Amino acid sequence: MEIRRIVTVVEDVLFEGGRKAEKRVRRVAAAAVITNPSLGKNSSSNLQQYSGMGYELGEILAKEALPYLKGANVENYGKAAIVGVDGELEHAAILIHKEFGKSVREAIGGGKAGIPSTKKVAGPGTPIDVPVSFRDNSGLGTHFDCIEVKVPGSPKADEIVIVLAFTDGGRPHPWSGWSE
Repeated sequence: MEIRRIVTVVEDVLFEGGRKAEKRVRRVAAAAVITNPSLGKNSSSNLQQYSGMGYELGEILAKEALPYLKGANVENYGKAAIVGVDGELEHAAILIHKEFGKSVREAIGGGKAGIPSTKKVAGPGTPIDVPVSFRDNSGLGTHFDCIEVKVPGSPKADEIVIVLAFTDGGRPHPWSGWSE
């Protein structure tokens, strides 16, 4: 696997809706830009070359993102991928599902809920909204959120951008009816 770049985005939410947040919420997203090992027509017919890459990417991106939480627990997580236009959507799916999630859960010490995700095929500089939800209960409405990630100049036609996002809390002012 060839990693061309790693980009990390850190956002601290201090105000939301014109009101000060009672607790600062930190959102962190780490993105790896990799060379797509399989391009062209019918390139998803044999995905063996992707074996193990998802697990390794989960480890690398978790290791990159965790220090930015400054010791706080990961409450939310999410993942996303953007495949360059010479690739296929299935290239994203094989990288961010199953193996990826296993290594992320190992890195953060748990996570009972599935890791929400999104993926698309697009050109350089395309942003993606990475959905996040509570790591132990994906139905906990106070924690439905997202973080927008954009890697300038990527993905090129032969690249894939893989993103892992963490937050240390839910939304700053969730509706009280969302508690369960």
